Amino acid sequence: MTIFETFLKLLLISLATIYTSAFVLLRLLQNRLIFEPAPLVLATPATVNLPYQEVWLSIPNSHKQTEKISGWWIPQTKRNSRVILFLQGAKGNMAYRKNSYNLERVAKLYQLGFSVFMIDYRGYGNSQGRFPTEASVYEDALIAWNYLTQEKNFTPEEIFVYGYSLGGAVAANLCLQQPRAAGLIAEGCFTSMKDMAKYRHRRRIQIFPLNLLVTQKFDFINKVKLLEMPVLFIHGMKDEIVPAAMSQRLFAAAAAPKKLLLIPNAAHDNLAQVDSDRYIATIKEFFDWIVKDSSSVSQEFIH
Repeated sequence: MTIFETFLKLLLISLATIYTSAFVLLRLLQNRLIFEPAPLVLATPATVNLPYQEVWLSIPNSHKQTEKISGWWIPQTKRNSRVILFLQGAKGNMAYRKNSYNLERVAKLYQLGFSVFMIDYRGYGNSQGRFPTEASVYEDALIAWNYLTQEKNFTPEEIFVYGYSLGGAVAANLCLQQPRAAGLIAEGCFTSMKDMAKYRHRRRIQIFPLNLLVTQKFDFINKVKLLEMPVLFIHGMKDEIVPAAMSQRLFAAAAAPKKLLLIPNAAHDNLAQVDSDRYIATIKEFFDWIVKDSSSVSQEFIH
């Protein structure tokens, strides 16, 4: 074997080692690239003039220890049968900055006459637990649902599930588990984590077989096809984090009754602020259709 052949062989071995190591690391640690939890909660519902109660939910982990999920119960002053379970996205926590878009969304939902329950997934804010995974946030959403049905005595038909960004995939998974839920609202959501990897990292990620690489799937596009409840999709047309085309694809895949609201000048996180009136009016219309007569939402509505 010549010196050149020896060098080439060593080079190929080195490249193969680097490639394999990178693949293994991305596969094992990809949740570190997906989730961006913030530990400090810098506001509360009181910041936006909402009454609230701090709630702690217990959940056993794989080590037979009990972890705590932090939540806020935001009740209407009068008992009613309308409630929203709000599931946040991958970044921050329930209120990781003083001007919290999550709280502003919740304030608008509250104005529509709904009580709201929101949680921090384990690893976020004041919630305990290890760094989150797809499996753990699905578990957390189910624990929050059980709180509403078992502690607050809401029936499944009285609960709407609202998912923002990654929270939309969490909400869709929960709605498959709880098919009697009143409906699903998905704001700024992606079709799947594999599609997001292609969109955000196309040049760097295409050297790997994504079907083998992606373990945190968040496969909203296939789950939405199985849902048998009203779904409202909301997206900003200037969203540079999750393209609006993904909500359009989700809308196309979902069965009726369904609704799509696209807001022209809104980005990923300010949709409820850019066109607040239209945002509120569309959600109210969606709720009213379902509450008054389910047959009135048997067709598609595109705004």
